[in-house]
Amino acid sequence: MVALERKKFHESLKSTVLSITNGVASNADSSQRTSKYLALEIANSIGAPEGEKLPGQSMGNNFEKSVEQFLKNSFCRLNDIRPGLWDVVQVGSREGLEISRYCQYAHLDDIAKLIQSNPAFAAALGNDYSIAPDIIVSRGLESDESINKREFFVDAQTAKAADLRSFPGKFPILHASVSTKWTLRSDRAQNARSEALNLIRNRKGRAPHIVVVTGEPTPSRLSSIALGTGDIDCVYHFALYELVDAAKKLNNDEALSMLDILINGNRLKDISDLPLDLAI
Repeated sequence: MVALERKKFHESLKSTVLSITNGVASNADSSQRTSKYLALEIANSIGAPEGEKLPGQSMGNNFEKSVEQFLKNSFCRLNDIRPGLWDVVQVGSREGLEISRYCQYAHLDDIAKLIQSNPAFAAALGNDYSIAPDIIVSRGLESDESINKREFFVDAQTAKAADLRSFPGKFPILHASVSTKWTLRSDRAQNARSEALNLIRNRKGRAPHIVVVTGEPTPSRLSSIALGTGDIDCVYHFALYELVDAAKKLNNDEALSMLDILINGNRLKDISDLPLDLAI
């Protein structure tokens, strides 16, 4: 099933994001030979159409939508191995959807209000509390009836502070933060890392999955965000198998070596791996 959803994901990109204009794929850096070659090989293997390249903001938004739909169609169908009340939303498409609406980050709303009431606090607190993921995967809270369905497990006197248990005024759990980058430049990689560190530092409770999904074709640029540990769980490529095949055709030892490091080091995976990894 995930192979079919991967194919549908690529079909959605071909109608919204991935195109070829004058021999240059829409995720290529037209000034870089390796980027142009790899991107075009990937685009041709997927069957991307000829068409005009969209503005960067439109491509980014459309890429987010396609990733959101892919996760809804794949991860949300893994309920047998990862039961839960799951929701996947593109944050940019939901006005007012903020990180403070989830239990690990509810306290950030109080910080924002404090700064609004007294701007002097802004200098002391900075903006490390400001977090805006592209896509959020959340888990809804469970009622006592649901928890006690198989056997009596909770009562009114115990487990009252458990995050998973539904009580008035409590918030759903942030299960995953997904940052989407159709292409990567140094500033975009740094923004994703900063956001990941803010998610880790500012949480109260368990850290969510923190991942990046990208369409960047160049291994050296992929390494700028994928190498290293401590912030991002893993980077997922929209067409990793096609990228590897393209790198082999290019016969570029440096590109192949970097891909080998990233893949064998579990720092770079295909988009089809993401639903199962989120089920952990």
